[in-house]
Amino acid sequence: MASATASDLQISSDPTPQTATTSASTNFPPINIGTRSSTLAQIQARSVEKTFRDAFPDRTYNICPVLAQGDRDKVTPLQQLSKGENAKSLWTGELEGMLEKGELSLIVHCLKDMPTQLPDNLTIGAILEREDPRDALIISPRMPKGNLSSLPPDSTIGTSSIRRAAQLRRLYPDFKFVDLRGNVGTRLGKLDAEDSQYSAIILAAAGLKRMGLENRISQYLTSDNGGMLHAVGQGALAIEIRKDDEAIKELLKNVACERSTRACSAERALLRTLEGGCSVPIGVETSWRKWKSESGGLAIGVEPARDYDHEGRAIEPASDENLDDEELVLKTVVVSVDGKDSVEYETARKVLSVEEAEEMGRDVAKVLSEKGADRILEKISKEKQWAAKKSLEEVTHGKPT
Repeated sequence: MASATASDLQISSDPTPQTATTSASTNFPPINIGTRSSTLAQIQARSVEKTFRDAFPDRTYNICPVLAQGDRDKVTPLQQLSKGENAKSLWTGELEGMLEKGELSLIVHCLKDMPTQLPDNLTIGAILEREDPRDALIISPRMPKGNLSSLPPDSTIGTSSIRRAAQLRRLYPDFKFVDLRGNVGTRLGKLDAEDSQYSAIILAAAGLKRMGLENRISQYLTSDNGGMLHAVGQGALAIEIRKDDEAIKELLKNVACERSTRACSAERALLRTLEGGCSVPIGVETSWRKWKSESGGLAIGVEPARDYDHEGRAIEPASDENLDDEELVLKTVVVSVDGKDSVEYETARKVLSVEEAEEMGRDVAKVLSEKGADRILEKISKEKQWAAKKSLEEVTHGKPT
């Protein structure tokens, strides 16, 4: 999928459609593309617009940026801002309201930011070809080049992700983790400042690549390199639509990626089964490999497929042509916030449809629960809700009038 760069965009918080892109005069209604107003979100929306224009040049397209609640407040920790509930709704609520009213034709989301439970009248219409799903370490320019293992034991790592901090605490218990909010540019600016408290920060590789900032990446993080599994849906763009919009559904058939859809559907079904309405710090890795018939379609404890080249770049097959001859490898981990308790599981299965991929995700969730993940998650949920309540009470009653 082609992508824009940050310099191509004029950022606005006004949800009014920007100048339409029209290839020909038609009688079709315009396609209003909803997106968050950040630079990265608009780059992603522009890339989706280009995909549509390439497939349907006779349509008219409008980009409609909206300043979401999670973008308006870049200081308050996410769990406090969401009052202990699923923080992902902070980035989707306003846009979904406009979609329900018919003001938008569709919304472009980072799939990892989407709740697994959507409003009853909305659905994911398509998942596009996935960009690199890995997390990336960016070391401060004031420090020597290196990787996680080369950082001093008392290093301060900037991240707002419980998942990232929890996984790293398992291997690097002396690291300090400080909440870091804001868009990609803001976070890099906080890292680069002369008085910065951060030794390094962690961001999604996909966002950095889409913005042309992959040169800032010090280390790509995986289960085998840095001990980090990525977030559910990370690296993928999803198109949210109204369930009854058959016209848009028909258009989306030409842009969806079946390979990415099946892998991400397994990840989301896993998360949906585990989370019970609150955000869950679970790490995943999915990859594809040739299916071995002697395995009976199920492989447990196998080595994940190597979907990276010798320089660590993600390799994805260009098409879905041979997808039914491959099996999906799913590796998972659930870690307590302090990094002291964890449950891991890995399996592989041939999935011939989205429904079979979702079944695989649910089955893996059950295994994780049986191995103790439910106890870890219950404790995390209680701690987050208590902390959010305490913070809210301090804000409401603790400050002098």
